[in-house]
Amino acid sequence: MAFTISKKIDDNIRYFHKRLAVDRNFDIIYRVLNISGRRACLYMVDGFTKDEVIQKLLQTLIGTKPDQVPATAHELSKTLLPYGEIGLAKDADTVINELLMGITIMFVDGYDQALTIDCRIYPVRSVEEPDKDRVLRGSRDGFVETLVFNTALIRRRIRDPKLINEIMQVGSSSSTDIAICYMQDRVDQELLETIKMRMKNLRVDALTMNQESLAECIYPHKWYNPFPKFKYSERPDTAAACILEGSIVILVDNSPAAMILPSSIFDIIEEANDYYFPPVTGTYLRLSRMLAFLLAMFLTPLFLLAVNYPELLPNSIRFILPREPVNVPFIWQLLILEFAVDGLKLAAVNTPNMLTTPLSVIAGLIIGDFAASSGWFNAETMLYMAFVVLANYTQTSMELSYALKFMRLILLILTQLLGVWGFAAGTAIALGAIIGNRTIAGKNYLYPIVPFDGKEVLRRFFRVRIQYTWERSEENGEKKDMQ
Repeated sequence: MAFTISKKIDDNIRYFHKRLAVDRNFDIIYRVLNISGRRACLYMVDGFTKDEVIQKLLQTLIGTKPDQVPATAHELSKTLLPYGEIGLAKDADTVINELLMGITIMFVDGYDQALTIDCRIYPVRSVEEPDKDRVLRGSRDGFVETLVFNTALIRRRIRDPKLINEIMQVGSSSSTDIAICYMQDRVDQELLETIKMRMKNLRVDALTMNQESLAECIYPHKWYNPFPKFKYSERPDTAAACILEGSIVILVDNSPAAMILPSSIFDIIEEANDYYFPPVTGTYLRLSRMLAFLLAMFLTPLFLLAVNYPELLPNSIRFILPREPVNVPFIWQLLILEFAVDGLKLAAVNTPNMLTTPLSVIAGLIIGDFAASSGWFNAETMLYMAFVVLANYTQTSMELSYALKFMRLILLILTQLLGVWGFAAGTAIALGAIIGNRTIAGKNYLYPIVPFDGKEVLRRFFRVRIQYTWERSEENGEKKDMQ
């Protein structure tokens, strides 16, 4: 039988001491005090509570006269506790969940409700610009690991009462807070209800990997397709812009990234730099990124096809063929370099800052220069692989970069085994993986190309000017611009 808050404070103390293992948990703090002849007990988690707020509240309560103590907990919260975020709870499980979230709990003898005092404070870093989503011009703030700070960064940019930030908890052990942010009049209501229903029906112990755990739970289909189903961003301006366009943004506590859905491949390729510059510059940056997307997938397979079948090349471009002797087959050179690049990435991630310079020297001189001069690799192979690595870094999505890598490996292997037909088969597999992919809303991953929407295609490929409308002021006849 579920325990409910009792009017006898001794029963409450006995139950919560046992459930919270107060005698073994050093960070669960409790304090028994006297409020004008009534016993009261406070429970809090050390490190999650603003000490100065609790001190002020205790000073107010201890100085209360007997005739000032109200008859109910509701009246007490309104008259004697000079603080804004105070609630009431009756169910014991709800009380324990809120306590472990950092909310201070207070029981008073004679009251059958617990008072919840939300004076939480979380360890948090500054809202500095994220390393991955940097811009040349624009805002320099970024999401952090604290959920309420992230929703505040979005609310700061969208001052509209139609912006909704719903919260729910997922995970039987973790009870992870998840915020669903959307514009009430612009969102796809059917998609919104689908997402909320899937989250409510989740039966997981914890979201150990934050957004990735949530993404695999709410969209478990076609796990073998490497192309990302969601767009991730650590930039509040990007998340706010997507919300205004009708998208849904999901924020997970303890994660600095926002999950944006639904997302097609064109949404994932876009980045904030496209919009912080004039239309001509933004269009150039966008088209350059799309070209780099194609080159990252096809450059090395085309080079392998050219060296295996030089007779297919016209005389004008035969200069790309290697002139030095080939000691290791090109397919093995390319595959070794593919895995070597990933090894260098992992080494860079796990290398302390003080050792990054020696690592760069080792990677640049020993692995680069000596590997080519020793005969392991031809200079042309290293040149094209270096370009592919740079092209991968033009994409802000790491998931998309690795999807391109997997497609490129398939293209290399099939091209080596089957020649021109293998290259064609690999291209068909890559196109099939993109075309066959679908967003969580059920649309094609290549929309607006499949199905074709000419106006939307132009908007996706070319950065257009922001549209403004002009209206005349009725009071003084002056013009003013409205976005």
